[in-house]
Amino acid sequence: MKLFKYCSVLIFIFIGCDKKIDSFGWVSTIPKPWTLSKIEFESYLPQFQKRFPIYHDRIKALNLWRVGTPYGIFCLGEESGIDKDPIIRFDTSDCTVHVLTTLAFAESYTWQNARDVMVDIHYKMDENGVKKPTYKSRWHYTSDRILNHSRTIDITPVISSTESKEIVKIELNKKEDGSEFLELDWSPKVEIQYLPTRNVTEELLKTLPSVCGIAFVKRSYFKMGIVIAHEGYLIDQKYLIHASQEEGKTIDVNLIEYLNKNGNSKFDGIMVYKIEQA
Repeated sequence: MKLFKYCSVLIFIFIGCDKKIDSFGWVSTIPKPWTLSKIEFESYLPQFQKRFPIYHDRIKALNLWRVGTPYGIFCLGEESGIDKDPIIRFDTSDCTVHVLTTLAFAESYTWQNARDVMVDIHYKMDENGVKKPTYKSRWHYTSDRILNHSRTIDITPVISSTESKEIVKIELNKKEDGSEFLELDWSPKVEIQYLPTRNVTEELLKTLPSVCGIAFVKRSYFKMGIVIAHEGYLIDQKYLIHASQEEGKTIDVNLIEYLNKNGNSKFDGIMVYKIEQA
């Protein structure tokens, strides 16, 4: 009898472990999102909520599901005015679109719900405290969003010693000749800390959250009033999932290998941001 009880406990533990191990495996059994209709895609949103009740697990699961999504640059807009592209979509992504739409889908049960969340994420409040999808109210600059958005919070200053980081003082959206990069009537002066590529190590990554955002700094962009050239999600303190223009799709790669490129990195450093639920 005691042996039976002991075996039963072991079986229960193993089954519980298998469920935990296999929970993300479910993602590979369902159709890829870009092959679905909007109604079909919507049907999976509550399933992600049910299977992954922990927010960051859901972010990870959605990232895994979206690997392979065809690349499309600047593919979101306001559906009117200057940029008539959709407010939200799942058939194509660029790097920022992948980051923001994944957040929206992680917080949603329906398509309309996701669209509303996307407006909340992608646009700033007007003088009346209302978020309306307009070109000028959009969070155009990743560095600005990391410094000031409640969903993507800068943790770069606390991930390592002050000596290991560099600081850039810059007027965002202001080119060397004094003109605006984008016609926004907006060019705030900011001070940004970033971690140089040479200081990004496996040991450092192990100190980061299991799911967080990585934004890539490119110094040659500073003259255009831009700090960040690319971004994506860091998963399990090791893997970067991002929409790659070079590969033409969303891919899953080792961050250290991607960043260093055999000692010939195209980026000068990173900012790291924490993902927060609304």
